[in-house]
Formats: sequence, structure tokens, C-alpha cells
Amino acid sequence: MRTLCASTLIGEFFVIGFAGLVAMKDPDLSTGTVWTVCGIAMFLSVALCGVITRPGGVALGWALQIALIASGVFVPVMFFLGAVFALLWWASVHFGRKVDEAKARFAARADQPDAA
Repeated sequence: MRTLCASTLIGEFFVIGFAGLVAMKDPDLSTGTVWTVCGIAMFLSVALCGVITRPGGVALGWALQIALIASGVFVPVMFFLGAVFALLWWASVHFGRKVDEAKARFAARADQPDAA
């Protein structure tokens, strides 16, 4: 699960950075505010890569997905990109857990002595 989720989060890191560049063109937003918010979100996306397997890691990832979708208020294309990344996040968590379960079954089967 960690590899799939980390890949999604690193992709989000770049999308957040590019969204910050787009948001800078909005005359109502100050450059400092845009980069403070984007910097925090970019840091969180990278930091989550390290804590994704710990308790609450997936929930924090979902919070980041919601924030990414909500950023569409300032950069409208982020409604779409946030939804795409939320779908990717769901797939990463869902299929990552299935892969982890299959690995555990395979390891348990390999540890058992042969019945023959």
C-alpha cells in the first residue's frame, strides 16, 4: 500500500505546485499567501509518504484530498484534478491493501513446512 499511496502523494506534490503558479495570477490573492498555503500542502504531501502505514495516515491522506478539491474555489481546474487524485487515492488504498494481504498470505504459505 505504501508504494501506491506514496506515488499518488508525490503526483499531488507537483500538481499543488503548478496550482500555486496558476493561483498567483489571481489579483485577489497575495503571493505570500499562495506560497504559504501551497508550501504547507506540498510539505504535507511529502511527509505523508513516510507515515502512510501508521495509524491515521490514510485519514490524513483523505483530508489532503478534500483540501485539494476545495482549492477549486481559487483555481477552478482543481475541482477536476482534486477529484481525479481522490479517485487515485481511493484506488491506491484499496488495491494497496489487497496487495499487502496477498503478500502476507504468500509469506505465511512460504513459512509452512511442506505436507508432502
